[in-house]
Amino acid sequence: MYGVTALGAFLLGLAVGVLLTRRLAPAADDRAGALQRSRERILAAAEEERRRLRHDLHDGLGPTLASLAMALDTARLTLRDRPEQVGPLLSDLRRRLADAVGDIRELVAGLRPPALDDLGLAGAVGGLADGTDGILVDVKISGELTSLPAAVEVAAYRIVSEALSNVRRHSLAASALVRLNRGPDALHLVVADPGTGVPQGRDGTGLAAMRERAAEIGGVCTIGPRPGGGTAVVARLPLNPLPEEPRRVRRHPSDHR
Repeated sequence: MYGVTALGAFLLGLAVGVLLTRRLAPAADDRAGALQRSRERILAAAEEERRRLRHDLHDGLGPTLASLAMALDTARLTLRDRPEQVGPLLSDLRRRLADAVGDIRELVAGLRPPALDDLGLAGAVGGLADGTDGILVDVKISGELTSLPAAVEVAAYRIVSEALSNVRRHSLAASALVRLNRGPDALHLVVADPGTGVPQGRDGTGLAAMRERAAEIGGVCTIGPRPGGGTAVVARLPLNPLPEEPRRVRRHPSDHR
């Protein structure tokens, strides 16, 4: 009798386990599929950024510098043969050089915001807050931010920038808050406002970009309702950078003796 009861309990447990597995498997598959799609979007975005940069360098800046070199040659010959006419050529060359410098600065800013190098993350975020016209932004920072990995700095800056832009354009709020807290293994970031909140079903390019900025470095970013009304952007950005490739040491010829 005991053996039959034990066998029945075993079979019942086995059946329950099979049912739970069947129920949980689709959810697990959905999460795995969502993660795979997110990774594919991140890789596609990175490849698109490389393509854009190559296009700007090859088809934009490259021909500009080549034409400047030709203009410089023309000015040199004019200076030799007709020196009285070289003034306008040099003025035009100066203007075109200024335009080229502006293009280079735009390329650099697209890779890494210059404010991060000039002011650090804390100062750069303060600049974003000061530049949010018509909205009083309260910024509070906890922990040391001067030795963060470069990728974490860029991700945090871009997320705060996009979040404050959304506050200004969509929230109808008069104030917002930004919190940056460096923990032992991650930078925690919050941007919140007491405005109208994110409309139901709205998931535009800016919201997806904030999530992907965090995911690119192994972090997570959520956008949702704030307790008491409004919107909160909450991100956790891990501080452990990807391992660097070992440096190659160039050998001196005498090392082969």
